[in-house]
Amino acid sequence: MSKKHFNEADREHLSRNKHVLRISDKAITYSDEFKQLFIDQYITGRSPREIFEANGFDVRVIGMKRVNSALTVGRKPIDVANRQVVIAIRQIITRYLKCLSFR
Repeated sequence: MSKKHFNEADREHLSRNKHVLRISDKAITYSDEFKQLFIDQYITGRSPREIFEANGFDVRVIGMKRVNSALTVGRKPIDVANRQVVIAIRQIITRYLKCLSFR
């Protein structure tokens, strides 16, 4: 878990985001909708930072450690098989897009 703690102003700001279910001084609970949206967009090649910013999060408030570790769910990483599938799909999409750019 991140060592960054949220002050009252940070908690108030983050609680306004539709993708935040709960927030404490130490943790954020994201909606299932955001978790799925994150994975879908990550597979297409978007970075965690881009995804968070596009969905109304201020990464300076959240902290880059939380943003970059967003592929974990409830302190447990997405299981290895799913992670390998995500990586493989991302590599395929990247290769495909590179092929298209050379045509």
